[in-house]
Amino acid sequence: MHRIPPLLVLLATASWLSNTSAAPHAGTVRTAPTQKIQTKVNSTTATPGANGTTKPAGYAAEDLEEPLPRDRRLRLSDEKTPDKKECPPLGLESLRVSDYQLRASSIKRYGLGSHRGRLNIQSGIYDDDFYDGGWCAGEENKNQWFEVDARRLTRFTGVIIQGKNSIWTDDWVTSYKVQVSNDTHTWKTCKNGTEDVIFNANKDPETPVLNHLPTPMVGRYIRINPQTWFENGTICLRAEILGCPLPDPNTVFLWEHEPQPTDKLDFKHHNYKEMRKLMKAVNEECPNITRIYSIGKSYLGLKMYAMEISDNPGQHELGEPEFRYVAGMHGNEVVGRELMLNLMQYMCQEYKKGNPRVLRLVTETRIHLLPSMNPDGYEQAYKLGSELSGWGIGRWTYQGIDLNHNFADLNTPLWEAEDKEEVPERFPNHYIPIPEYYTLANETVAPETRAVIDWMQKIPFVLSANLHGGELVVSYPFDMARSYWMAKELTPTPDDSMFRWLSTVYATSHRIMADDNRRICHYDNFMRHGNIINGANWHTVSGSMNDFSYLHTNCFEVTVELSCDKFPHEVELPTEWENNKESLLIFMEQVHRGIKGVVRDKDTGEGIAEATIVVDYLNHDIRTAPDGDYWRLLNPGEYEVTAKAEGYHPSTKSCRVSYEDRPTICDFYISKTPKRRLKELLAKGGKLPKELMLRLRQLRLRKLKSLSPKRV
Repeated sequence: MHRIPPLLVLLATASWLSNTSAAPHAGTVRTAPTQKIQTKVNSTTATPGANGTTKPAGYAAEDLEEPLPRDRRLRLSDEKTPDKKECPPLGLESLRVSDYQLRASSIKRYGLGSHRGRLNIQSGIYDDDFYDGGWCAGEENKNQWFEVDARRLTRFTGVIIQGKNSIWTDDWVTSYKVQVSNDTHTWKTCKNGTEDVIFNANKDPETPVLNHLPTPMVGRYIRINPQTWFENGTICLRAEILGCPLPDPNTVFLWEHEPQPTDKLDFKHHNYKEMRKLMKAVNEECPNITRIYSIGKSYLGLKMYAMEISDNPGQHELGEPEFRYVAGMHGNEVVGRELMLNLMQYMCQEYKKGNPRVLRLVTETRIHLLPSMNPDGYEQAYKLGSELSGWGIGRWTYQGIDLNHNFADLNTPLWEAEDKEEVPERFPNHYIPIPEYYTLANETVAPETRAVIDWMQKIPFVLSANLHGGELVVSYPFDMARSYWMAKELTPTPDDSMFRWLSTVYATSHRIMADDNRRICHYDNFMRHGNIINGANWHTVSGSMNDFSYLHTNCFEVTVELSCDKFPHEVELPTEWENNKESLLIFMEQVHRGIKGVVRDKDTGEGIAEATIVVDYLNHDIRTAPDGDYWRLLNPGEYEVTAKAEGYHPSTKSCRVSYEDRPTICDFYISKTPKRRLKELLAKGGKLPKELMLRLRQLRLRKLKSLSPKRV
C-alpha cells in the first residue's frame, strides 16, 4: 500500500533527509544518457536499443539447485510447521467479521466506536473524524469491554491487541482479562487454576501483542476487559481473535460460505526457500513454456527471481508484446507474492489442459512474473507471521529504503521543460533520460531498484501492474503531484483515458472491489470513484515505479491494492485467489489493446530500431524495439499516427482501433533522406551518381535564393 502510518512517515522522512542532504535541487537536474546509466545499474553489458532495451544480451536461465546465500546478517526463515492447536483469526482485520458483530461497553465518540477496533486499522489524518484509529472507551474504569460475536460456537485460543493508531495521542491498554459467553448474560472469565488471568498487553500503540489462553474456551461471544492502560492515555485498542468454529446444530444462522477454488494450487505462505522450490516445480512441470531467471540481487544477496511464461521462452518474438507483474515491492504486503506463485501454477496447469484463454495468452504474449521485489523485507515480516508483523515491519528493504520512492524523479525535469515550452522539440516527452545526480556514488539507490531499472531497460515491456496490499483500489499515474507544495492534486498523464480504462478493467473484475456494499478498508471511500484513483490525487509520491516506467520506457504501469489485509492468514489465501483471479487474467489481455506494427526501411525491409511513434493530440510518444516492432496502447477510435526516425522521411497514416481486444496492425515503410543516402554511399567509398549530384546542386541553389535579399 502507498500509505504508511503518520508516525512512521515522520521517522522515514527524517532518515530520508539525512540520506539525501547532498542531492542537488530538483530545479537544477542534469540528465545523463541511458548508456552511462547502464554501466551504473548493472554489470551486464549489451548493445543499447530502443526504449532503454538492450539486444541481445538477456538473462540466463537460473539453476535453482544452487545453494542458498550465506550472510551473517540474514538467517533465512524455515518453513513453518502448522500448529494443530493454533486456530486462525476470526477476521477482524480481513473484514470477514462485520461491524454488526462488534460491540463495546461505551465509546468516546462515533469515530472511536467498536467498529474501529480492528487489528492494524489505519486512521484518518485528524483525530476527530468518523475514521479514527481504534476503539476507545467513553469511561476510564475496569468495567469497560470490547466484544466480538463469532456468530457460532467457537473454540477461542488467543487474543491479539494493539493501541490506537494516531500521531496526536498515545493510547493503549497495558493489561486485560478475557471473558466468554454463550448468551451475553452469563460470562466466564479465563482462569489459570482458581485465579483470573490478567494478560500483559501493549507497550506502544503499533506493536501487536499475542496472548494464548492457558486453556481454550468455548462460546459464541468473547470480551476483552481492560484492567490497566497507559497512564498518559486512555482505554483504546485494536484487536484480532483466534478461534476455531465448532459444529452447532442449533444455530439459526445460514452460513455464507466463501467460494472455494477448484484450482489445485499451493495455498500457503512461501518464504524464500519455498518460493524457489515452487518455481522450480512449475518449471519442471511445464518446461516448454516457462523459464526462471534472476534480474539481480537484494542488499543481503537474495536473488530476485522472475518467471517467464511464453511459447518460446528466452527470446523476444517480433510483434509479440511483453507484459510484467511485479509483487512484493513492500515486503510485508504479501498477497501479490502468493498470487504470482498461484498464477504460475494455474497457467501451467491450464495450458496442459488446453484452456483456450490461457493458450492464447501464452502463445501471443511474453509474460514475466516477479513475485518478490523486496525479498529481504519479506523475510523480516514472515518471521513474525501474518498477525504479528504489524503494519510496517518488512515494508522497507534491509537498508531502510522504501522502493516506491526510490526511482529517479523524471516528472520534475519534464514539467520544467514544459513550462519553458521546450517539449517535444528540445526536450523529449517520452524516454526521458535518468538525471545525472541519480548515478552518483553517494546517491541512496537500493540494489533492488537498480536491478528493476536494468530489467526495464533490457526488455521492451508494454504493460505492467505493481501489486501492493492494505487497501482495495487501483491507482494510476502520475503518482507525483505537479504542484510540489500540494499533498495531493489531480495530475493526469497525456494517456489518462487509457490509464483509467486499464484501472477500471482490474477494479470491475475484482470480486470485492466490484461489490458496492462492501465495507471500506480504513478511511478512504474509493467506491465513490469506481475503486480507481489518480495516484497524485490520493497522495503525492516522488520517485514511484509507475511514473518512472511511463516516462523512461514505453511501459504503462498501474498500482493495484489487492486487499485490506496486508498479510492475511493462510486460511484467507484461497479467497484472495478467487477475488483476484479474473482480474489478473483480464488485465494481461489488455496488452493487446491499441495498435502495433513494425517500422521498416523501405529499401531493405529491415526493422528500424528507436523509431518514434507519434499519435496526434497525445503528447507522449513511444519508440520501436531493437527489431523495429512497437506496441501503442490506445482506446477505441481513429488516430493519425506518424513514424519517424533519424535520417528517414516521416510517414503518417490513419489507424482505427476497434472495441475488440485485438490490436490494429499499423506497419510503416519509411524512406531514407537524401542526406542519409549520401552519408551511407560515401561511407562505402562510392561515387555520387550524376542525377544525385544535380539534385544536390538544385537544392543548394534553392537554399541560396531563399537566403538572398529580395530586390525592391
